[in-house]
Amino acid sequence: MDHRNHSSVTEFILAGLTERPELQLPLFLLFLGIYVVTVIGNLGMITLIGLSSHLHTPRYYFLSSLSFIDLCHSTVITPKMLVNFVTDKNIISYPECMNQLYFFLVFAIAECHMLAAMAYDCYVAICNPLLYNVIMSYHICLWLTKGVYILGIIGSTIHTGFMLKLFFCKTNVVNHYFCDLFPLLQLSCSSIYVNEILVLGLSTFNVLVPALAILASYIFIFSSILHICSTEGRSKAFSICSSHISAVTLFYGSAAFMYLQPSSVSSMDQGKVSSVFYTTVIPMLNPMIYSLRNKDVKFALNKILES
Repeated sequence: MDHRNHSSVTEFILAGLTERPELQLPLFLLFLGIYVVTVIGNLGMITLIGLSSHLHTPRYYFLSSLSFIDLCHSTVITPKMLVNFVTDKNIISYPECMNQLYFFLVFAIAECHMLAAMAYDCYVAICNPLLYNVIMSYHICLWLTKGVYILGIIGSTIHTGFMLKLFFCKTNVVNHYFCDLFPLLQLSCSSIYVNEILVLGLSTFNVLVPALAILASYIFIFSSILHICSTEGRSKAFSICSSHISAVTLFYGSAAFMYLQPSSVSSMDQGKVSSVFYTTVIPMLNPMIYSLRNKDVKFALNKILES
């Protein structure tokens, strides 16, 4: 990435979550624990799926990809946040800040589309079970996954490219614990009109479109479930998509609270709390959501532990 000197600011100071000294150590220990659990949980899920032959299905292929995205997403943000708790000033250079913004957006956008791909997988499994293996073939799954990452890279490249064109000459204190779009735009001395249009347009495509696709999938899914006569059949159908519904609700709920409210200092402070969920907490919870309520994952884990 070309980090030409478009700015008089050569480094930024990340304000962090709180300025209260008595909270720094407890928060450091809390988020260190969250990060350790995130790494172990997501790496464990990827390894378990890779080692268990009966989990080599489209559903778990997407789940493995989601675990990889969550692991990378958390790693882009959390280590730098932990530094903020143990230093007086958490300084990040201009190139480092742009790189953090770039990779954060890659994995955030990728997660939106991966959740949509997983919803489509649930739709096919429940609404077209006899054609599932044909529709969700290896090549289709591979191309869906490639598309998820390509969309993440394209969206992030556009946002970061236009961010590099901005001139920063105001205060260099970023009112956040990482380099995010809105806190950086607040520091720009040049016009951010194009950037705001891009945020609106790309957010519509990368957030609203996957959300609508997920919603449409579940309308068809619930309609099909209601036509299932047996209680056992309904229960099995719900078990297929219940974990995904939980993950979608947590991710889109916290992201919407951050990005769909008026841009102001007070809302940015509130947004920090919301962004903690989709950058640190949700990547930790997703492996738990998909393992604690999943008989196949429990069986695979027990089989490996017993061998």
